[in-house]
Amino acid sequence: MTPLSYLKAPLWVLGLAGTDKSPRKNPILGNERLNTWGMHKKRVQIAAAMADRRRARLASTLDPEQRAFFDENGYFLVRNFLPEDVFRKLKEETFNQPLPCREMRQGQAVTRMTLLPPSVLGSNPALARATRDPRALNMIRYASSRGGQPVSFVQTVLVEPQKINKKDPQSDAHADTFHATSKAWLFLQDVGEDDGPFFFVPGSHKLTKERLEWEYQCSLTAARDLRSHHASGSYRIKVEELEALGLPQPVKMAVPENTLVVADTFAFHGRTPSEKPTVRSEIHWHMRRNPFLPWTGFDVKSLPFIKERELPVFMKLADFAEQNFNRKNVWRPVGEVMVRSDPQV
Repeated sequence: MTPLSYLKAPLWVLGLAGTDKSPRKNPILGNERLNTWGMHKKRVQIAAAMADRRRARLASTLDPEQRAFFDENGYFLVRNFLPEDVFRKLKEETFNQPLPCREMRQGQAVTRMTLLPPSVLGSNPALARATRDPRALNMIRYASSRGGQPVSFVQTVLVEPQKINKKDPQSDAHADTFHATSKAWLFLQDVGEDDGPFFFVPGSHKLTKERLEWEYQCSLTAARDLRSHHASGSYRIKVEELEALGLPQPVKMAVPENTLVVADTFAFHGRTPSEKPTVRSEIHWHMRRNPFLPWTGFDVKSLPFIKERELPVFMKLADFAEQNFNRKNVWRPVGEVMVRSDPQV
């Protein structure tokens, strides 16, 4: 260990009781002996038990039929989510004006993030109504097993398979992390089978004995795995391995516009590869909190001076770190652009 490593060691220890997931960045999480003794396995078990308890307290906020579907499958799916007139206005506000954006390239896919701070929502009422819809927020909170304020933005995925012959890492079936966390999409156009739709493995949000053993085996070798995302704690699985875990094949979310999908991304999911250029836009939310806290409230990010400002502030801090500490921010600022215009990075 270097002298700097000794300074980081207390943070590594604290990370065990929080959201730290990367065996490569946190040597304690990647320690093969500790994981042989069951450290990662125990973190997964405790996190799952805590999520079950928190969800029980959030259950009354949901329609019982929708909740039962989620408990069995790990996702919500609601068609015709917004009234037709509101959805039409939402598309006009989103597509017919330049908005401040950032972009991240992963292989042949560019993800464009259109920030939605209070200043943007204040002048776009349909965008504000969609992102603040209490039905969506309650589903997102239940899926992540936490109360509070999720992060939201307009996400546009632009795929260019003819221009760049490099794999999109999000096309691998994977779990985002070791505990319940949620992502949601309100699709702003029809998504067909060949449009690179989101896919999801139903029931894979459950911590079965087979899943727990798989987590255990992954933890023994993840730190030295050549797949960077896997080594960072977002474990990858091959679709042919799903049957051994008692799981079905992935379901493609080929859905009409105005469909809301909310998923627990502890489950296996990904982005279907497409052989043609595609552009897919959606209102996107995500929510990830410390999995070991017992309560569903006390969310600092819900405070008035932080609420809906978290992402813009985080981006500015990431830019500052890049400029002063040589830590690259993968989300590149591209100025005010039309949401569905060609990629800038």
